[in-house]
Amino acid sequence: MIKETQHPATTGKSAANKSRVFLVDDHAMFREGLRQLIEREPEIVVCGDAADAGAALDGIRTTHPDLVIVDISLGGTSGIDLIKAIKKEYEDLPVLVVSMHDESLYAERALRAGAMGYVMKHEPSKSVKAAIRKVLGGDMHLSEKLASSMVGKFMRGNTEQPTSLLEALSDRELEVFRMLGQGKAVRLIANEMNVTIPTINSFRNRIKEKLNLKTSTEVMLQAIQWVQDEKTGPI
Repeated sequence: MIKETQHPATTGKSAANKSRVFLVDDHAMFREGLRQLIEREPEIVVCGDAADAGAALDGIRTTHPDLVIVDISLGGTSGIDLIKAIKKEYEDLPVLVVSMHDESLYAERALRAGAMGYVMKHEPSKSVKAAIRKVLGGDMHLSEKLASSMVGKFMRGNTEQPTSLLEALSDRELEVFRMLGQGKAVRLIANEMNVTIPTINSFRNRIKEKLNLKTSTEVMLQAIQWVQDEKTGPI
């Protein structure tokens, strides 16, 4: 459901001149907390929010935000796919990812999709606000660790071996892997991704090959282990 936030008249910068932010996250409590954090800033207002990609695109078309904040994990399609859809329709609309998922695996994917920054949810509120202001100002926001990693890859021509086998997975394959790890059945994954069951089986087979696993059961067990704790280290 799309929620367009209504605001009473405030002192200081007029509502018409405030930067408008649209929130996309499948947890209502987090959206509300982020809205409260953002609206403490006198120059920014939350113009709407949504829990999934379809509602988000509808809301963006209605509210015309200056920035969209997106999570990686959404109901149905992934945040990566949503970023691609946003950039296809609104090439100049900046997107900032705020997610619990480790930036070492997802940040570069988000940037390739068109995002201008990546912040992890556990970071201090001042870091989140700084990232929002930076992206609204037209600059990219990366953590010092991620920026250093990307510069290193550029200088070396991106020839080093990946630190995790998961980096070899495509965006869609990684999304299937994540859903498998959440215990979702193949039919449900197919429905949520709007593809056929044979397509999901094909994704799963490619995942099995890339992760050097022998059976679909091993794929499932590995996915469950990864989802339970993404921060225990690379596969």
